[in-house]
Amino acid sequence: MGTPLNINTREAQWLAWLPIIAGLAAMYVPSFADLMRGIWSTDQQAHGPIVFAIACWLAYRKWPAMWQVSERQPPSAWGWPIVVLALLLYSIGRSQDILLFEIGSLIWALAGILLLTRGSAALKAQWFALFFMLFMIPLPGVVVDTVTMPMKMAVSYVAEHILYAVGYPIARTGVILQIGHYKLLVADACAGLHTLFTLEALGLLYLNIVRRDSLVRNVTLAILVVPISFTANVIRVMVLTLITYHFGDEAGQGFLHGFAGMVLFLTALLLIIAVDSVIQWGVRRLEERGIVKPRAVARG
Repeated sequence: MGTPLNINTREAQWLAWLPIIAGLAAMYVPSFADLMRGIWSTDQQAHGPIVFAIACWLAYRKWPAMWQVSERQPPSAWGWPIVVLALLLYSIGRSQDILLFEIGSLIWALAGILLLTRGSAALKAQWFALFFMLFMIPLPGVVVDTVTMPMKMAVSYVAEHILYAVGYPIARTGVILQIGHYKLLVADACAGLHTLFTLEALGLLYLNIVRRDSLVRNVTLAILVVPISFTANVIRVMVLTLITYHFGDEAGQGFLHGFAGMVLFLTALLLIIAVDSVIQWGVRRLEERGIVKPRAVARG
């Protein structure tokens, strides 16, 4: 462990970065203001500002370690083409209203600045915070529409068969579920690509915070986040369907509909923890038998 940074050193660090922060703010504050007034205010993209806030916290959390590992490291000239690419993407995205370019350019800009100021070691230390920002970038509508419909069909199909198997009078036409005399449309916010992205971000955040010594466990859980997200979506649709069936349409579309969103994320988190526990148990058994060798991963 290195010597903790004292207050004067940290103040000097932030003072050195003030011009950079000011420049980034001048570029991206208007962009984020537009997002807050627009797409981030919708149910489908409400996770955007939360993801950005968590990414900033992750970067701040790694800042002392980043500064320490990059001490006396030479800057990398590769930062220049990356910064130029970021500026080009921002210019095109801002002028042509292409959010994928405009907001995505921030990640490239930060990566280039880290290379130019602190070198590759700093970029390596902050890689997860930059990667996590990918989940806040609004995706093109054509991609969302193409992927969302098959997802909604699959979620509707599974929810229908589970509820029918336990005795509920339910039928399905496409993405419309009919239970009793109620009809429910499985909306994009309930089973769309944005929901999957949000749950993927939740799973990866859990992986980053709850670090383990097993590479097998980390890779396996990262892969299983996808079916876990799908399962959580199915449970959310089933909860909404049962609420509507037992308490009426007003309950299903009112306060309890918002509560079902909390059920979604709580269910996903509990499933991730449960699967992680099972994987840990399995990995320990394999290590005890000598089938898998323990392998340490970087912490922090």
